[in-house]
Amino acid sequence: MDALLSRVRALSLPLVAAVGAAALLAGCTTALPPAGPAAAGPRASGTARAQAPAPAPRQPGDLQSEYQAVIKNVLPSVVTIEAGDSLGSGVVYDAEGHIVTNAHVVGSARSFRVTVATREQPLAARLISSYPEQDLAVIKLDGPLPDGVRPARFGDSAKVEVGQIVLAMGSPLGLSGSVTQGIVSAIGRTVSESRSGGGTGATIGNMVQTSAPINPGNSGGALVNLNSEVIGIPTLAAADPETGGGTAPGIGFAIPVSMVRTVADQIVRFGSVRESGRAALGISGRTVLDDDYRPTGVAVERVMEGGAAQGAGMRVGDIITRVGDTEITTITSLLEALAVLKPGQKVPVRYLRAGKPRTAQVTLGEM
Repeated sequence: MDALLSRVRALSLPLVAAVGAAALLAGCTTALPPAGPAAAGPRASGTARAQAPAPAPRQPGDLQSEYQAVIKNVLPSVVTIEAGDSLGSGVVYDAEGHIVTNAHVVGSARSFRVTVATREQPLAARLISSYPEQDLAVIKLDGPLPDGVRPARFGDSAKVEVGQIVLAMGSPLGLSGSVTQGIVSAIGRTVSESRSGGGTGATIGNMVQTSAPINPGNSGGALVNLNSEVIGIPTLAAADPETGGGTAPGIGFAIPVSMVRTVADQIVRFGSVRESGRAALGISGRTVLDDDYRPTGVAVERVMEGGAAQGAGMRVGDIITRVGDTEITTITSLLEALAVLKPGQKVPVRYLRAGKPRTAQVTLGEM
């Protein structure tokens, strides 16, 4: 592996068996002509933002009315982003015109065409910063927010529960203002994004799994609850190899709102991410194969000066076989193990040195 684990862009998924060894696809696609604007509606809130007024009361017991109220409240905060030949979605983050989206949506572009819900003519926007390690990015409109466009209201990751009804909003296949419906299927998933199709290869922890369809072009849009709050940024859909790599129905993943706000707030304030909140071992390494070509661990190829591994006495040539309670056989499994841990956490790391087993107590650093 070329990149340092403390700077790596590839992370992974412990659900492979559960999804039939599914690959994960980034949900953006080649640009299509944006559809007409979605209907405008109320309101939401942004970064250095005073909390926006609560949405209009819903009619109790009328699920259709609840859906319609949420769509009316949130769609004006969801935009279509054209980055060169690719197309994705974004969410208006604050009243200054910052928009949060996926890093794989912006790609290598630095300028964009953004279509908002209240007008057909695209607006110009520029890149503030991209953070591929978490597949998030922030862009900013060149001018003020158009009339009728408001920042989204962002929810609380701690209140997201399995079984909650959610709506996914974005521009699948270029159809701006599209809405799909499902539930929160699971929380706390660790998944790895493919590098194919423009993906960053990021391994992302604590993702929200949803049955709401996440189609190409939905990336960077909004996953919202029935309180009209964004609880995640739709990013990945599982691909089923038994159907030729097509999207597996009802298995999509969204970056949790807690991480969205952590990254976006720093980009808006500083222009970059200064504290990721993600654990790092401070090495670069590669997967080791045995005589039968089976993966058996991760060989340390470089130890970062002042990093966690160096502080625990690990060296180049050591072969990592376990982190905490997780067996390590590949770079992917090592990244999965780190994705659910925190900087400063102390964990036992088992490794082989010259064929002899050792254990080090490692205080993890930060990516």
